[in-house]
Amino acid sequence: MAGFLVLSDGSGSGGPRALTSDEANRLAITRFRNYEAHGRAVTITVPGTAGGLTVTGSVDYRGKLGYGVVRGTGRDTSSDGLIEWTATSVSVHPMANAPAHAPAAPPRSGWYGRPLLSSGSALDSSLAIALSLGSDRPDNAELLPQNGAAWWGRDQIAGHRVDVMTGPAARDRSGTAGNVRYWVGSDGTMYRVRVSVGSQPQPVVIDFDTHRYVPVKPVPAATPAR
Repeated sequence: MAGFLVLSDGSGSGGPRALTSDEANRLAITRFRNYEAHGRAVTITVPGTAGGLTVTGSVDYRGKLGYGVVRGTGRDTSSDGLIEWTATSVSVHPMANAPAHAPAAPPRSGWYGRPLLSSGSALDSSLAIALSLGSDRPDNAELLPQNGAAWWGRDQIAGHRVDVMTGPAARDRSGTAGNVRYWVGSDGTMYRVRVSVGSQPQPVVIDFDTHRYVPVKPVPAATPAR
C-alpha cells in the first residue's frame, strides 16, 4: 500500500511546480470520479497522542454516508466497534473485539448516536473529510492553479503510478493551499489523500480501495449517547 514519493532531484524536474493543463483536469475530476463510482472502500488513519485510530470501511458518495470498523492502534481500545456517519451525525456500536471489516448487514441493536463534532475531535474531522471527497460535478480546472494547487511529485500505490498534487486554498481561508495532498491516477482516480487537521502533529491519511467496497446500509435508529 505504501509508496515512495519522488520529489525534486535537483534537476528542476521535481515539485513543487505549477500544474499542467492535463494535471489540472485530472485533479478537477478526482472527487467526481468517487461520486461516479457511487462509493469507495476507504482506510482512514487518524492521528492521536494515544496511538491513533484506524477506520476501515466504505463511503457512499451519492448517499453521503460512511460505515465501517474503528479500532485503536495503541493501548486505548475504548473507541473500538462499528461506526456509521453522515455530515452531521455519528452512530457507534461498541465492540470489545471489533472485526477486521464491518458486516454487510449492520446489527439491529446496540447503536448509540451523537452529533458529528465540527471541531476538537480528530476522528470526527477525519470522518467529515472522507465524506467530502466526492462531488456530483467536476471542479473548475482553470481555477485550481490560480488558487494555489500545485504538482509535487510522482509515486506508486498498489501498482498504480500516480501524480501527487496539493489542493487549492479552501474557500474564505487564505493560506490553506497545500493543506490537502492528493495521489491521483492517470484517469483522475483518487488513491490517497493526506490532510493536515487542526493542531494534530501528524496528518490524516485516507487510502482508497485497499479492500472490497461494501454498499452502505443505514443502521437502525440509535439511542442518544449519554
